[in-house]
Amino acid sequence: MKIQDLLKERILVLDGAMGTMIQRHKLEESDFRGERFKNHPSPLKGNNDLLSITRPDIIKDIHMQYLEAGADIIETNTFSSTTIAQADYQLEPLAYELNYQSAKIAKEAADEFTKRDPSKPRFVAGALGPTNKTASLSPDVNNPGYRAVTFDDLRIAYKEQAKGLIDGGADLLLIETIFDTLNAKAALFAVQELFEEIGATYPVMVSGTITDASGRTLSGQTTEAFLISVSHVPLLSVGLNCALGAEQLRPYLQILNENASFFVSAYPNAGLPNAFGHYDQTPEEMGKQVEEYLKEGLVNILGGCCGTTPDHIRVIANLSKNYTPRKQLMT
Repeated sequence: MKIQDLLKERILVLDGAMGTMIQRHKLEESDFRGERFKNHPSPLKGNNDLLSITRPDIIKDIHMQYLEAGADIIETNTFSSTTIAQADYQLEPLAYELNYQSAKIAKEAADEFTKRDPSKPRFVAGALGPTNKTASLSPDVNNPGYRAVTFDDLRIAYKEQAKGLIDGGADLLLIETIFDTLNAKAALFAVQELFEEIGATYPVMVSGTITDASGRTLSGQTTEAFLISVSHVPLLSVGLNCALGAEQLRPYLQILNENASFFVSAYPNAGLPNAFGHYDQTPEEMGKQVEEYLKEGLVNILGGCCGTTPDHIRVIANLSKNYTPRKQLMT
């Protein structure tokens, strides 16, 4: 069954945080290096995407835990799998392989669960993160005209990433945690260019990030402006994730609900981080907050971002069964 048809019938559940789950393993430099990168000149600890090559057992197990918890859609472990982000580790040539392997691992896990219960198909969302550079803002306060990356740099990097994800078996693409819409536009352009080249299209999800109580992205757009600036593409869904907890995200989701002609997604953090950068919100506390989204009919896709675990997703999945999905606006 197509994901577009399923979304009209019920709320689909997205998985939770990959990084939070990886942290539980307390991995060392050697885990990231494995045999293959034993003599790599740059430190690799913290390059979570690399684990899809050096510790695929851990990544697959995390996917399986989220699927077991009730996730309909799992995200690939590719948040930083572009040449641009991998430059921090001197691993730019690995970009295509990282995406291919990550999608392959996720697809294997999803297929196992679909086989167990064909009435509940599972989907793999190829995750395209924002990169660690911004096309709209200067990183140099003394030179406001300077840009660390160009639109074309981003387009080329995203195209390679999307190709790896699709070749590896991703069912859809998720351009996520957008703090600069110009970066996202480069990703959308790259994806459309790739679709033309391969003669096939895949559903595309877009998810922005509101960075603080001003209700704007880091590059200064309001939620409504963000929506307008990505609406030229025939998207599967538009939504918000990260940065804020469920309660703080709600007013901005209401704006999307009132204005978006696409399906709407949300995957907030487990509350706001504490002084040590950890997330204390329990699955039950988060459940109470996201239930407000469900009562108001704000979402079609619901999951969790930073600090969320399979326990959070289980609560979200159980709650979602009791509510009907948001009704799409007529275009």
